[in-house]
Amino acid sequence: MTHSDHLEACWQRWRERLEAYLDRLLPAAKAPPEKLHAAMRYAAIGAGKRYRAALVYATGTSLGASEESLDGAAGAIELIHAFSLIHDDLPAMDDDDLRRGKPTCHKVFGEATAILAGDALQTLAFEAMAAEPVPQIAPARRLQMLNVLARTVGSQGLAGGQAIDLDLVSKTATCETLATMHNMKTGALILAAVQLGALTATDDPESLQHLVRYAQPLGLAFQVVDDILDGTSDTATLGKTAGADRALDKPTFFSVLGEDAARQYAEEQGRQAIAALETVTFDTSLLEALAQFTLRRSH
Repeated sequence: MTHSDHLEACWQRWRERLEAYLDRLLPAAKAPPEKLHAAMRYAAIGAGKRYRAALVYATGTSLGASEESLDGAAGAIELIHAFSLIHDDLPAMDDDDLRRGKPTCHKVFGEATAILAGDALQTLAFEAMAAEPVPQIAPARRLQMLNVLARTVGSQGLAGGQAIDLDLVSKTATCETLATMHNMKTGALILAAVQLGALTATDDPESLQHLVRYAQPLGLAFQVVDDILDGTSDTATLGKTAGADRALDKPTFFSVLGEDAARQYAEEQGRQAIAALETVTFDTSLLEALAQFTLRRSH
């Protein structure tokens, strides 16, 4: 079995684990307030690649953690991702109508409920991290994981990256400016996924340092490919509106560098990510396969 085949088999199992976990964690759609809970479940369950959760599981299991012990971290990452997408799609932000192949949350439930659903998913992510009973995670490491999650969504993470993104509308930008923005936005959540997976298993500083050097260029590679797909693919394939960045007059790696140079930039980031794993002592085959997937994905 190739590393790619092994990753796909694991990924399918992880998706099933995650969906079952989120179904248990999220309030029932019929529990009051019904509309809010229905919106939360609509945004969080049964959609998406679960790429960030896969990074949690791949990192943690590579370091010896059980899949069960990683459910809380994987769930928290995907809840934060769902919250960020709800808010990103709002009319005050990117004003998108389609996400993951279906109408965006605010199109189905209204803007006010969508905002509340995003807020509630964010707080539920912290609840999952704080309350999930995993005896092998020492209290000090659990606090470290909560700190990682908090920094990821704050002004030095997703919120700050989104602020820069909004400020760049109808402006020119350099590749360096885009990298700064996406290290805070897309890259921050990908880095957090790797860190949370690692911290479930260990607090070894050397291992954590190598994994940070893996995750940071991986996050940039993911965003560059996303920008290329936005400029070259179609809505049916992407499950979201193709050409949305161009329509909003937002600079992207695709518009700044052009397709060929953007692909070269993504490949270089992917090589840096894989190179960061060369001297570690644990099995990195799943992480390397995820890096290859990041560069080759079609949606």
